[in-house]
Amino acid sequence: MKCPYCTSNDLKVLETRETQGVTRRRRECLKCSKRFTTYERIEFDLMVLKKDGRKEPFNRDKIRMGLLKACNKRPITKEKIDKTLDKIEQELRRLNSHEIKSRTIGNKVTAKLKALDEVAYMRFASVYKDFDNIKAFKEEIKKL
Repeated sequence: MKCPYCTSNDLKVLETRETQGVTRRRRECLKCSKRFTTYERIEFDLMVLKKDGRKEPFNRDKIRMGLLKACNKRPITKEKIDKTLDKIEQELRRLNSHEIKSRTIGNKVTAKLKALDEVAYMRFASVYKDFDNIKAFKEEIKKL
C-alpha cells in the first residue's frame, strides 16, 4: 500500500471497521501526515449467464452504475446505495454457485430498489423490464 499523495510506503492504520464483507481502514501517511480511507472487499469468481447464452465475469461496478442512474436526483445518499450494493453482493455469494443468471441479479436489484425508493425502482424497472409503452408503466405502478 502506498500513500496516494506522496507514494510513501510508510503508513499507519488508525481505525478498522468490518461491515458486511467490507473492511474499512482509516490510514495516515507517516511521511506527509495526510489521511485517507481504503476499502477491502472479498473478490469471488462469479460468472454471469446472459440472456443470449454468453458468460461474463461479475462486475460490481455495472450494478453500482445502474443503481446510481436509477437514484439520480432522488433523496438517497451514496452510502445507502453502497450498502444496498453490498447486500446484493452478499446475497449472490450465499447462492453457493459460480454461475448466476443475469435475471437473478436484476430481480435482486429491483427488489432492493423497490424497498429503497419507488421512483428509483420505476426508473430501473422501466429499463430492466423493457417497458415499451405507457400501459406497461401504469400496470407496474398499480402493482406498487
